[in-house]
Amino acid sequence: MPQLNILVGTMYGGALDVAEQVKPLFEKAGFEVNIVEQPTLDDLTSGESVSLFVLSTTGSGDYPGNFVPFIRSLSDTSPSLTELRYGLIALGDSSYGDTFCGAGRKLDTLLEDHGARRLGERLEIDAMETFMADDAAIPWVEAWIEEQQLKAG
Repeated sequence: MPQLNILVGTMYGGALDVAEQVKPLFEKAGFEVNIVEQPTLDDLTSGESVSLFVLSTTGSGDYPGNFVPFIRSLSDTSPSLTELRYGLIALGDSSYGDTFCGAGRKLDTLLEDHGARRLGERLEIDAMETFMADDAAIPWVEAWIEEQQLKAG
């Protein structure tokens, strides 16, 4: 059974709520799922397994506090992530202009700089347009799972 680690960066619980709402979709698709609220580099998957990042943005495009140690470790150790395949759901607020979904966008660039391969497009959820983030995340995850299964099959 393939492993899926959902690495969560959240300030007020919105990203964690999204992770909890999409977990059953992955389980139904045959994944063994772990939600990780204090991620470390050891939580990154490889091989047949996949990582999903669900990340809110704080301040002026900043990472949530619980995610900062992960980012520091990634930046300080610069590991090769060529085995990492991942998806990314970024939460933000477009009223912040240029920093909208800034944490998710920065993470995406950082992971790619380390050789990781994003599967599919990044989902950016705008709090100004979507009251409940899982309303946008659930259909995206359903399509994302289907797309990965088609590529694997």
